[in-house]
Amino acid sequence: MGREMSDWRALRAGESVSERRALLERAHEAFISDGGDDPAILRRFAQLRPVVLASWLRSHEHTIDPDHAPQRATLTTDEVAQFREVHPIGRVLPVVQRLLMQEASDSGFIVAVGDAAGRLLWVDGDHKLRTRAEDMGFAAGVDWSEQAVGTSAPGSAIALNHAIQVMGAEHYSRAVHEWSCTAVPVHNPGNGSILGVIDVTGGDGAASPHLMPLVEATVAAVHAELKLESLRALIERERATPKRRAPARIRADALPRKLPPRLVTLGRDQAQLEHAGLSHQVGGRHSEILLALAATPRGLNTAQLVDEVYGQDGTDQTLRAEIVRLRKWLAAVEVPLELSSRPYQLSGELRIDALEALEAIGRGAHRLALAAYEGPLLPDSEAPVAVRLRTEVDASLREALLQSAAADPLFEYAQNWAPGDVEVWQTLLQVLPPLSPKRARVVAKLEALTAE
Repeated sequence: MGREMSDWRALRAGESVSERRALLERAHEAFISDGGDDPAILRRFAQLRPVVLASWLRSHEHTIDPDHAPQRATLTTDEVAQFREVHPIGRVLPVVQRLLMQEASDSGFIVAVGDAAGRLLWVDGDHKLRTRAEDMGFAAGVDWSEQAVGTSAPGSAIALNHAIQVMGAEHYSRAVHEWSCTAVPVHNPGNGSILGVIDVTGGDGAASPHLMPLVEATVAAVHAELKLESLRALIERERATPKRRAPARIRADALPRKLPPRLVTLGRDQAQLEHAGLSHQVGGRHSEILLALAATPRGLNTAQLVDEVYGQDGTDQTLRAEIVRLRKWLAAVEVPLELSSRPYQLSGELRIDALEALEAIGRGAHRLALAAYEGPLLPDSEAPVAVRLRTEVDASLREALLQSAAADPLFEYAQNWAPGDVEVWQTLLQVLPPLSPKRARVVAKLEALTAE
């Protein structure tokens, strides 16, 4: 998770910055002309930083058009607002504003904060520079991952999982050659996963050596604040327990908003129960019981719950034994849910990511649903409730994307979740613009599927 130490400013003897810029432009033109297919490419472009050449090769593999900059957002204004509300960095954004955004406005830079998929959620800084940047699609809601725009600091920092600076023609897209940038990924302090990225964009100064420590220091402060937020959540939970009250000096308005627990099931062999900044792995049967009860808030009688969890192979005795173990587990992890009987029912709200995805699809937020989709619901589970919800989510997402016929999300869906679905690839070929560089890949994929 370190940083890319190679510095574009480490000029060769007698070389000026303008000469380095010209060298990068020539290298970029040569690479694009060859299509990145020259077997001696590593030798031919030895003057490039290895991290940049590797990113160009990935961009070529992703069939990125170097003459195309993203002109429209992949998220609507409402979807951006929704992402901002739930994204962890949003809860500590004042740290970024205090340490970086105010400085950027005074120094002629732009500061962008993106999510783990490379989509920009916040863009702030110098007003005139922001207006120019928006002309090339550098704005909230736009996808700046390597898969979308090729080499750039925010997208490449996420792809590489370390800090990076990108200068001028090191960008894969020609539209970005007048810009330079520094980006550092933000990680979940609990498990080390990538939460997003913080980027500074501008002229040559945006890739200067002294800027990297400033961005890294900001990210370190964000990590510290996220840890503190988790501690506040634990204190809040202590306050909710009469025998273990938090100190009176902790003000309620200083604590984060309390959200109901959430069961994460998409793309997981075992579900995760999230609450108060913590995540607990849930056993298979317990996942299925919670899924069935959360999907039916009014409750289920014994026979109904047996059918939902075990199908025809279950018995009342087997269910009751699991219920006893589940109650003990919920109490042990201190999640504010109780499981009552007659009927079996949860005492409070339990959110489910699969139902949230269905809700997003229902209101037409297809891109939001696709962004939240991480794979089939509990793919190894044969419980009737899991099979039914898994089928409903997968079928609804597929149908929504086919009906909307939006090329970018459909291409993402086809690559990631429908590699063998002929109808999806045929529809994609119909909706792609005639000059799209993705058409060649789609045609090749359809030929391969037909041959099979």
